[in-house]
Amino acid sequence: MKEKSLKRLWSWTWAIVLGLFLTLIIRFYLFVPIMIDGSSMMPTLHDGDRVIINRFGNVNRFDVVIFKDEGTEYVKRVIGLPGDTITYKNDELFVNGKKQDEPYLDSYKAQLQDGLLTDDFSTEEMIPGVVPKGTVFVLGDNRRASKDSRIMGPIPESKIIGTTPICYWPLEHAKFIN
Repeated sequence: MKEKSLKRLWSWTWAIVLGLFLTLIIRFYLFVPIMIDGSSMMPTLHDGDRVIINRFGNVNRFDVVIFKDEGTEYVKRVIGLPGDTITYKNDELFVNGKKQDEPYLDSYKAQLQDGLLTDDFSTEEMIPGVVPKGTVFVLGDNRRASKDSRIMGPIPESKIIGTTPICYWPLEHAKFIN
């Protein structure tokens, strides 16, 4: 009887330790929660929103990513991939000469009282004229108030921590991020 109780206790202890270990691995290495600081990604993300970082998978055009530069974490949207030419003209995005829709900006553009959300610019004005190999071109959705690749230059892919597929807090902002 006593031996059976010890085996049961050992099996429960082992299950709890394993569960805690897996929880820590998932929490700190796979899906990391982070709080948004600032307004550069409005209207998609707001100051104080909490998102999950997915550290695995490929980074694609229009993904929202977290990257670290000089000790600061930034949240921005990937607009250009290596080899792309990015041009904004009259508030419209062109990638390699082809017009791209940005539906995540529609509500912000509708609220504008004056001027453009995104000033005209082109990667052709930068050296080498395209997004360099091993980097991405990122912009904040709040184009008027964002420190992004227009200022910082293309971001090395090695600085990207992960993508942000989910905003989970506050509940009224909870959503899958497009």
